[in-house]
Amino acid sequence: MINVVFFGTPFIALNSLEYLYNSDKINVLAVVTQPDKPAGRGHKISMSPIKEFALSKNLPVFQPKSIRKEPEIIEELKKLSPDFFVTFAFGQILSQEVLDIPKYETINLHASLLPKYRGANPIQRAIINGDKETGICTMITELGLDCGDICKREVIQIPDTMTCVDLYEEISQKSPKLIEDTLIGIVNNTLQPEKQCENGVCMANKLSKEETKIDWTKPAEDIHNLVRGIYKFPSAYFTHNDKIIKVLETRVLDKSGKCGEFVGVTKDGVEVGCGENCLLLVKVKPEGKGEMLARDWANGLRK
Repeated sequence: MINVVFFGTPFIALNSLEYLYNSDKINVLAVVTQPDKPAGRGHKISMSPIKEFALSKNLPVFQPKSIRKEPEIIEELKKLSPDFFVTFAFGQILSQEVLDIPKYETINLHASLLPKYRGANPIQRAIINGDKETGICTMITELGLDCGDICKREVIQIPDTMTCVDLYEEISQKSPKLIEDTLIGIVNNTLQPEKQCENGVCMANKLSKEETKIDWTKPAEDIHNLVRGIYKFPSAYFTHNDKIIKVLETRVLDKSGKCGEFVGVTKDGVEVGCGENCLLLVKVKPEGKGEMLARDWANGLRK
């Protein structure tokens, strides 16, 4: 059995933890996740999905505020004598002291085809930038940002209708087997990690609030990609009559119109002029209201 400690926090990592826990080749010794924090409208203190699963299986759980600064937890991890640390969207930077604990390596699952999209938001950036494909890869964690040797990778196609939620789900489903195969390959010496090529390095920085506001002078395709890339997280938006209108579904139309102005309202939605072509708003969420068809929202403005 290969002994691992799993580091992760959000829902996207849960399938991987479950898969490794149920594997007859892997023994999950413990879980490391972010501290509980307020969530939802009531700001109720909530635990991460990773912690919930670990507790249901009676796995030890560690929740450092900053693992680099908590020697007590580091010592406890050393006592476990793991073969690997596995990290997937953990949310903290590991120190060299922590990286030196496992017998073999610390293996990270990164949601892009490195060296493209190093950093915090590879999933959203790939869609926002209009990429036709992305992927996942396992890598050996080093102190630099996502710069370690690549172990295994898998390409994922991005159709024109795929949102960040769709891509999150596909990555969540494809990651577990890639992680398991990586661990087994390293132990059996059938996998040889490769250095990252420095050509094509680009960063996937966190989104700024300014980026989420729609700029109608941009091509309709760029706005369509933005809508897909931040679908509900946090959603692209524009303002109308001093109200925020979140945009949830769009299509590109091969026609022209004045930037930011309604070209027409049809049974399919609201046509808006852009810097190139028009954008059809299909679904929106007006401020203070639920999701609705854009045509119903527009028709309601006339009443």
